[in-house]
Amino acid sequence: MKVNELKDRSPVDEIILEITEKEEPREVRNGQLRVCNCKGKDDTGEVTITLWNDDIEKVNEGDKIKITKGWSSIYNSNMQVSTGKMGSLEVLK
Repeated sequence: MKVNELKDRSPVDEIILEITEKEEPREVRNGQLRVCNCKGKDDTGEVTITLWNDDIEKVNEGDKIKITKGWSSIYNSNMQVSTGKMGSLEVLK
């Protein structure tokens, strides 16, 4: 799947993205969870990537990642993609 194929509230079977920017992580739900937004791109466009908990430490600017069985949605007028509850993230070498 490519960035230009993402749709609001839809599953993402597999997408490969290059991380171009990573924000500082923040705590949510009174410190029970950590979340971090990144920007990622492929040859069709750019998208926000939402990282949760352990995935935050795996990813750095310049990395290529693969999200499998993830989820896409529009939040604050921006398309975003994440692993959701059932998906996985892999940093590609």
